[in-house]
Amino acid sequence: MLDVIKSIDNLAWTIEHHFQHIKNKNDFIRAVAVQFELSYTDFRVIQLALQLDPTEMDLLKRFSAAYENEVYPFESEFAFYGLDAFNEKYGEQIDRYEQGVQKLLVILDEIKNVNSVAE
Repeated sequence: MLDVIKSIDNLAWTIEHHFQHIKNKNDFIRAVAVQFELSYTDFRVIQLALQLDPTEMDLLKRFSAAYENEVYPFESEFAFYGLDAFNEKYGEQIDRYEQGVQKLLVILDEIKNVNSVAE
């Protein structure tokens, strides 16, 4: 497997940071949008590394689903449209968002462990 530890660390930091930023009802700032775009790239790099290892297809599916279905929709709403739009669409679902972040963090740790063993 390709060494994607830095991408894993970046993605983990960003999703935790953005969740706290949104949960605390902080206004949109440009840095969030930049971080969001960079973390999406990290997501794709991790996906690519998993795709290159045929033994990790289950992990790839779980990772992709967790990010695409349980984190990305929340982050993208905030990054694209701001706090008011986020609150209108997802304000009552902050617990669901937090669960998605926690689930993804667990999967990222699993990928990190696989990646460390593969080196």
